[in-house]
Amino acid sequence: MFSASHNLPTDNGKKVYDEHGGQLIPPHDQILVDEVTQNVADIQVMDYEEAQKRGLIEVVNAEVDQAYIAAVCPVSLSRARELKIVYSPLHGTGLTSVDPALRQLGFDVMLHPATSNLSGAFENVTFNIPNPEVVESFDTALPFAAEQKADILISTDPDADRIGVMVRHDHQWQFLNGNEIGILLTHYAIAKHKADGRLNQDSVLIKTDVTTSLIQKIAEENKVACIGDLLVGFKYIADEMNKLEQHNKIKGFILGAEESHGYLMGNYCRDKDAAAAAIWIAENAAELKQQGRTLVDALNQIYAQYGYCHNYLTEIRLLGAEGMEQILAIMQHLREEEVKSFGEFAVTEKIDRWQGPPQPHLSATDTSSRDVLIFHVDTVPDTHSLRVTVRPSGTEPKIKMYFEVCGRPCRLEDLGTAQEKIIAIRKKLEKNVMQYCYQLLGVDFPDRGFLLFWQLPLRDKLKYFEIEAEIAALKTTAVLAERQAKLDELLEFLGANPIEKVDHAFREKYQTGIRQYLNLDPGR
Repeated sequence: MFSASHNLPTDNGKKVYDEHGGQLIPPHDQILVDEVTQNVADIQVMDYEEAQKRGLIEVVNAEVDQAYIAAVCPVSLSRARELKIVYSPLHGTGLTSVDPALRQLGFDVMLHPATSNLSGAFENVTFNIPNPEVVESFDTALPFAAEQKADILISTDPDADRIGVMVRHDHQWQFLNGNEIGILLTHYAIAKHKADGRLNQDSVLIKTDVTTSLIQKIAEENKVACIGDLLVGFKYIADEMNKLEQHNKIKGFILGAEESHGYLMGNYCRDKDAAAAAIWIAENAAELKQQGRTLVDALNQIYAQYGYCHNYLTEIRLLGAEGMEQILAIMQHLREEEVKSFGEFAVTEKIDRWQGPPQPHLSATDTSSRDVLIFHVDTVPDTHSLRVTVRPSGTEPKIKMYFEVCGRPCRLEDLGTAQEKIIAIRKKLEKNVMQYCYQLLGVDFPDRGFLLFWQLPLRDKLKYFEIEAEIAALKTTAVLAERQAKLDELLEFLGANPIEKVDHAFREKYQTGIRQYLNLDPGR
């Protein structure tokens, strides 16, 4: 399958599936790579029309769509439907999966007009990044959802396997990250299965290791098994489902979840699918609305009961050949050296996923997938556990860092204070870990750099601070048009929506945003 997925328009790629419907895992992916790189001598080309004449082209027709809808809708666990939903497919294929599935089940769905045309340019998405993980991807749909007085806003990435959710709560819109969506889906599903008498010794949830440990805690306290230590990638969840099916235990499968907004329920598929997740999210929200509550209320109740678990993902993006060397250097240091602490946070255990079975590794792709380091950090007051996971991205030139700080159960009325404490601890831990890595690169990274758009390459973050004074100096340029033109030229290296990527850092120093400081048109 060729897909833009959740990346920039320039980053189209392919996904290769096996006979079970899951993406290839090691060593099978390596076998395919070797076949293509070592045994393909030439690429033969044929005109599309000629291929049609020879019967080599098969067009996917409405029958497949109908079969899909018939397969996904039975995941429904509730008849609650009184909910107003605005849906944004982010210019992608959710128009043929998520939207018809919700409508088939009787939900009130309104499409966001500006992002409901199929377009690989993603022109109406901030930064042109149609990724539900990125809160800015909701920018254009949110005013429409507010205007329509929607209860929830759902979006999906262009190949409709990732889901994003925003909730109208106390007259404000609140973004749910991938872990929070997974927590809600877990709690909802277990409650429904328990009420229907469907929980048994085969009941199981599956998640990747970097996905919030609160899912495992909820499962265990409800006597549900959880396979929770998988490597990053939904393909590993699919493989576990295949094993369940081989042992005639697939009926016990409840949910597969990964922190990057990917979920699967039901046995109709072997990859994450936003349509099924949208159904459960909508049903849960509809039931809560009947009680005068929202998904945020439900999430807060879960946090109070089990302890607030704060998960946060960030990255250091390092481009080019030099960047690859820097990523390797960071991983090599963290792997080979004894890391006693990150600033004031003492490391109690380091887990290297290169170790352990199978040895030797199955393939080069296996080695790459297992290039993961987990640091358990000594607890501090108000915490139950702290963890940092570091790994290079498998698809982009960056090193990813997952932070998890888990608090303790508390009274619901005390949750706000507990969350503030846990988030403050995570921020301090994040800065200490990232500064540790920046020092390995010989980079003196300013504290305000953490206010820049997190997906900017490191070199762009550093370049911004080199030109920040030039930006401020534009205030003395008398002609407004010339001031705007010079600003555009200075920020051109940042790509789409450049001011939004740096404005928080500018505001921290100059007490106002760039547009206001330079007296520019706020609509630009």
